[in-house]
Formats: sequence, structure tokens, C-alpha cells
Amino acid sequence: MTIPTAAPAMPDPVQLAEAVRAGDRRALARAITLIESTRADHRVVADALLAALLPHTGRSVRLGISGVPGVGKSTFIEAFGLHVIGLGHKVAVLAVDPSSQRTGGSILGDKTRMVDLSRDPGAFIRPSPAGATLGGVARRTREAMLICEAAGFDVIVVETVGVGQSETAVADMVDLFMLLLLPAGGDELQGIKKGIVELADLVVVNKADGDLAATARHTVADYRHALTLLRHGDWRVPVLSCSAVHKRGIDAIWDTIGEHKAITEGNGQRATRRAEQARAWLWSEIRETLIDRFRAHPAVRADLARIEASVTEGATIPTTAAHALLARFLG
Repeated sequence: MTIPTAAPAMPDPVQLAEAVRAGDRRALARAITLIESTRADHRVVADALLAALLPHTGRSVRLGISGVPGVGKSTFIEAFGLHVIGLGHKVAVLAVDPSSQRTGGSILGDKTRMVDLSRDPGAFIRPSPAGATLGGVARRTREAMLICEAAGFDVIVVETVGVGQSETAVADMVDLFMLLLLPAGGDELQGIKKGIVELADLVVVNKADGDLAATARHTVADYRHALTLLRHGDWRVPVLSCSAVHKRGIDAIWDTIGEHKAITEGNGQRATRRAEQARAWLWSEIRETLIDRFRAHPAVRADLARIEASVTEGATIPTTAAHALLARFLG
């Protein structure tokens, strides 16, 4: 005879919020798991949790870091995080891992690549799968940032999945977007997508050591020349170099982040940027929620497979099919 097991008790949002604010790491991890859940009952509790935490958020430095595969993002973040913790800060790393388009699974291996940082009591590392969300971030990354801020972390680092065609969403949720580059030249420089370079508030050439030191210097000079006219308000985008593996140049990068914070707070650009990001978050959530409800609608589900097949076979124009499905959704 099988004895049914009781479902786990739903967390009380007020108690969970208090535990998060008290610095309880298990509560912090549980809170992020809750907001990442796709269950409708979990969403109700997650919204109540975020409402309780919202007055205690917004006081961190929010950083986004992206770069081509192999640039050493994890090595850089570990060296950067340890440096910043050494200055008395608390660092939360929200590392977004790519999800398989076939299985939906992800590796979630960032803790294994940041061993020293993951052991430091001043750090919190949370890998999350990107899922179907484009832009190099997970759907609930913004909410995870707020929870980490409420838990007392004053430097939040969002590590994206890597430079790609849609690798730009992180710029819409951070105070400073940092692009890491490899020492390169000529055609390799041309391979970096122009759009993401224009979004960067700070460009850093990593691996400026050993045989690549001279190449790194040339790369920095090339990018400084290319970005001469690129300004974000009063901020002229700097190009720096570092060696994350040897922990050189990290202090200059942190100082530059401090300069950016001082300038953007002084001219009001930081507040304006965060307000615009909140508006973008609103519309992003509306779009994604509408798609979720569209797919779950009984009338849509009944015909979706047949209409998709008709489109893929070339028997129906996609616009006609879309209008037919929307008509079912809207009743």
C-alpha cells in the first residue's frame, strides 16, 4: 500500500521576507527558487514576497557582464568579486546558463568555475537556466536581483550566457553594462557585433598577459580609437585591460565603476535609467505572460498542432494562421 505524501507547505511570504532580510542564505535560495517557479500558486506567493521586499531594494550597484565564449567571464567575475569583497562589500552573482533548445536542460556549472568565490561568506552565487528567454538572461533575473539586494548584497553581478544575436537584454536591467573582449585584431575585431559594443558602458580586454600582452595593448588602442565618439550622456565609454587569472587591472576596473556611479548619480542619469528599466520590465512581463496564457488556452491548444503543421508544410500563410489562433484566444 502506497502512503501518499503531503505536498510541501507553501511558504509564508512575510516570514520568508524577514528571513531573507536577516541574511539567511537558505531563505535567499528558497526565495529565488520560488520566484523562478512556473506554478500559478507559487507566483501568487512570489508576488507577495517581492512586495514585502521592495522597500528594502535599490541600494546596490547593478553590473551586467557579457563576452564571447572563452573570454574568461567566470575567471574575471571570481577575481573581481574577491577584490570587491576585500573592500568590504557583499557580492551576489546571478549567472545565467544557456538552456538546450532540444531538451530544455542547462549545465548550471558556474559554482564549479568560481570555487574560491563560492566559498567566501561575502559572496552568493546563483546559477539559473535561461530557458526560452532571449537576451542572455533568465526571465526572473530582475526579481532575483531585488531579492539579493534585500538580503544585503550591495554589488549585484549578472553574468549572461555569452555574446549572441539577442545578447542585449541585460543592458536593460543594470546600472553598468561591461563587455569583456579577447585580445584580437583585424577580422577578429570585426566579428564583434556592433550593437552590443554600442550598449557597453565599459569595455575590458581580458587575458592581457604572457604572449597576448602586446596584442591586448593593440586591441585596447583600436577600441579606444573606435569608441572615441561614443558617449552615454556625460559618460565617455572607457576601454581597459586586465589579466583576471593574475588578478591585474581589477582595481582600475572597480575604480572606473565607482566613477560611473558618481557621475550618473550626480546628473540623475542613474535614476532615469532605472525608471526606464522598470517600464521595460513591465512590458516584458506583459508579453511573456500573454504568450504563456495564449499557449495554455483550450481553444488554441486544440488547433495549435494542426495549424503549425499547415504552416510548416507551406499550406497556410503564417499571418493567416496567427490571426486564426488569436481569434480563438480572444473568443
